[in-house]
Amino acid sequence: MIPNITRGTRVVGLMTYLAGEGRANEHTEQHLVAGDHAIMARHGYAVLDKAAAREIGIALDTPRLAYGVDVTRQVRIEDPQTGELHTERVPADVWHCSLSLHADEGQLSDEQWGTIAQQFVDRMGFTEESGKAPCRWVSVRHGLSKNGNDHVHIAVSLVREDGTKATTHNDFKRAQDVCRDLEREHSLTPLESRQLGIGERGVKPGERESADRRGSVEVDAHRLERTVRAAAIASLDEGEFVRRMRRGGVLIRPRYAAGRDDVVAGYSVALRPTGEDRPVWYGGGRLARDLTLPRLREGWPDSPQTAQTAVDEWRATSKNPWQYRPVAPGREESTPDPQLWEQYSRELGELRTRLREVPATDRATWAHVARETAGAFAAWSQRVETTPGPLAETARELSRSAHIRAHQSAPKPVRMGSASGAAMILLQAATAGRGTAAEAILFRQLGRLSVALLDAHKAAGDARRAEQMTESLRGKLAAIQERLPAIATKDTAQPAAPALTPEEEAVRRAQRGLAAPGTRSPLPNPITPRKRSTSDTSRDRDGNGRE
Repeated sequence: MIPNITRGTRVVGLMTYLAGEGRANEHTEQHLVAGDHAIMARHGYAVLDKAAAREIGIALDTPRLAYGVDVTRQVRIEDPQTGELHTERVPADVWHCSLSLHADEGQLSDEQWGTIAQQFVDRMGFTEESGKAPCRWVSVRHGLSKNGNDHVHIAVSLVREDGTKATTHNDFKRAQDVCRDLEREHSLTPLESRQLGIGERGVKPGERESADRRGSVEVDAHRLERTVRAAAIASLDEGEFVRRMRRGGVLIRPRYAAGRDDVVAGYSVALRPTGEDRPVWYGGGRLARDLTLPRLREGWPDSPQTAQTAVDEWRATSKNPWQYRPVAPGREESTPDPQLWEQYSRELGELRTRLREVPATDRATWAHVARETAGAFAAWSQRVETTPGPLAETARELSRSAHIRAHQSAPKPVRMGSASGAAMILLQAATAGRGTAAEAILFRQLGRLSVALLDAHKAAGDARRAEQMTESLRGKLAAIQERLPAIATKDTAQPAAPALTPEEEAVRRAQRGLAAPGTRSPLPNPITPRKRSTSDTSRDRDGNGRE
């Protein structure tokens, strides 16, 4: 169960929306399933119209108006002229939270949702169960979302019946914890990403609405995530990352440590606005857990020289992100040598070989693998997809395995190998369109890394995550493969594909139904993981029974 919390004002407007037809006419049979006793006694479970919604909104707001209480919260606002941030207090007397089930969960009854909503607000401290005067609240149900999710909305007035203010301190975390408890108590499917610590940042309704108004197929946060991910993996150091972000067509600015202008603690990015629009800035951590600056630095070398180069670039962009010019342009300005395709394909193969020694329980290392593999696909997407396609979708799916918590993360092992070169050449290569044989070879190696990640999830007991990845990626990678040529043989001018081990060859041949070696075939299905047990992983680690 997923909670999505917003704070605002105008409770009558919120209730009118919840009782209305919805932005895509998806609301049906709008009605209350739980709430304040007096409101429920009057409106019960009947379908709500606009008049009833307005009456409910006024009833919810009565304590605030009667006592003349102002509820505000502090927000950071950017000055449109200088770009500087300042704090300001804005009205925030309405607490709104939607509780959504996964589409596969099916639908609950009104009685079940009513019980869950009551228990949720009780445990969030908004009712008399807190030992304080209750807040007025209601829970509205109005059909499935556009994505097929069964859900309810909860609206709470933050002024209690005695005129005191309800606290919302740490409400995001508390709501997550309460939902985990309710999942167990009501036998709902647990949010697996939460259990494994690989949760993905949710899309806020306002972000989706903004994208719809512009006719964009993806929200800004997803486009920015892909740009940041591609630039980060393709870069050899932090300074190159800052320069690549400029080439990616987005704005980037640093967040300095308190009282310093030479220590960068974080960053934020934004798409370049059009017309009179203002840029909407996203911190790295808002895009994804693994895209904060400290996490990105785990994959880059740390030396006084690279640190100073990075500070120089950050200072240059902080002066005016709109007009940033690199201090020391690097390899991102030139087209890479075509002969590097073979080298970077070989490096991916070496990385795959080294992963046989990595325990499935080493989540930090496997997160680096997921981040780099996703970064390579994101870089490829940046170069050849004018709108998000299978490359972008593959990058997003793989990146979910990199979203571990900060305390579980660790610097990338020095001898592990890297996909940075592959990401760089996929991002900067001169060719586009249907692809080349060299891209096909890289694709096969990236597919093998995806299989290794699947095997690691299964060996670590994350069978559901492995199954989700397989189902999600099968069609996407097949679509990528269709636009690539078959891998060239040794007697052609193209570099030869890295050879499979005998066991890999046997498994792939069995999966594809091939009769004899030596025949020309398309790329193997890169996301059909071979069956692997924990004992297989142990034999790999002790050197007996290699894959």
